[in-house]
Amino acid sequence: MEKKIDRRESLYMVLDTETANGIFDEVTKKVSLDFSLPYDVSFVLANRHATIYREFCFVVAEIFYDKELMKSAYYATKRPLYEEMIDEGKAIVATMEEIRRFIRFICAEYNVKAVCAYNARFDYNATNNGIRLYTGSGMRYFFPYGLEVWDIMKMTNDTIAKQKSYRKFCFDNGYVTAHKTPRPQVKAETVYRYITNNKNFIESHTGLDDAIIEARIMAHCFRQHKKMRKALFEKKG
Repeated sequence: MEKKIDRRESLYMVLDTETANGIFDEVTKKVSLDFSLPYDVSFVLANRHATIYREFCFVVAEIFYDKELMKSAYYATKRPLYEEMIDEGKAIVATMEEIRRFIRFICAEYNVKAVCAYNARFDYNATNNGIRLYTGSGMRYFFPYGLEVWDIMKMTNDTIAKQKSYRKFCFDNGYVTAHKTPRPQVKAETVYRYITNNKNFIESHTGLDDAIIEARIMAHCFRQHKKMRKALFEKKG
């Protein structure tokens, strides 16, 4: 049952994408995600306390039904799960243009304050890649013009990741980077393990489930009452 929305409070769209089309870069010898295309665009409408009012899971028709393209998906093995979700009505199949139109409707209807994502640059680029490719660049940008895009990873870096208890949690449990001088990880999975004190938590890497945990991480950042960066694109001047 959907919760009644109090339109007096600020609402946020917390969004997550799962993608295909990672391209191997011969120079860096790594998979470049600059040209990723989303096969899953999912989001929740939530307040700053992680009360979730609406949930939406969209499977992108152009990409999901392109079998060759889907072979490049990092989580391609999840295809049967998505087919089951579609059959059960838990996911809606739609084109990139239809999803864009719906997201814009939701943002206007509920006066959404910001679109938020963990490592938002990735989701921002992937959705723009998709809408540009499948409209022949007739549409260039996926999110509504003027609507702020927030990066929950930035918020995390300025609050949770600065806490001594978080650093200790990461070093005690081996949640550190592979650099010469290891640093605490700031992956969403690691941060969620910390805020829930559940070291067995495994991120599902399906858009809707990940959007839900990211809304909870964002709420935890707000609860710290600390100055933090939010905007993906910082205003100059």
